Amino acid sequence: MRCTVVQNGNVTTEKAAQAAKANAAKTMRQKAVIMDRTAIRRALIRISHEIIEKNKGVEQVVLVGIRTRGIFLAERLSQFIAQFEGVRLPVGELDITLYRDDLRAKKQQPEVVGTRIPFDVTGKKVILVDDVLFTGRTIRAAMDAVMDLGRPQLIQLAVLIDRGHRELPIRPDYVGKNVPTSRHEVVAVELEEPDEQERVLLLEPDAN
Repeated sequence: MRCTVVQNGNVTTEKAAQAAKANAAKTMRQKAVIMDRTAIRRALIRISHEIIEKNKGVEQVVLVGIRTRGIFLAERLSQFIAQFEGVRLPVGELDITLYRDDLRAKKQQPEVVGTRIPFDVTGKKVILVDDVLFTGRTIRAAMDAVMDLGRPQLIQLAVLIDRGHRELPIRPDYVGKNVPTSRHEVVAVELEEPDEQERVLLLEPDAN
């Protein structure tokens, strides 16, 4: 089975993602297919309509995808919204990696290592887009990065999967699917653009 693992809802660099995938293949096994290609498409179409409805249109709305798969999801949302509203929303990118801070109980902490946001966020309705929402730490780092660039009118959050286990008071505005998980399970998102497959898997430790 070929799968790209999104540990804790985060993908760092492509090299790290490949290493995580190889490691998961040795230690994890597929428990369930959470979403297939059709389900992902339906979820993104629904989220697109919800974005339009919640914001009473798309004026001043911009999308910021969190690397890697959040960027592709943001691009798709922009395409769907263009079909419905005739307006293509601009898409920016945030690259957030995890680093281990020994001063904080050896927990992995998210850090913004790169941005590509070719528009002014001041006064905009910024919608952060990510594939998996887990503890909320990545989203907090993303919000801090956006606020460093300007003063948006508001910040909203769209995720394909909400797997629970929040460590911060962060709740998404738009959710493709809520998936109850245990902490030892892994949600693996595969998208056509980087993975040449389209599905979301739930993985669990292989007892063997």
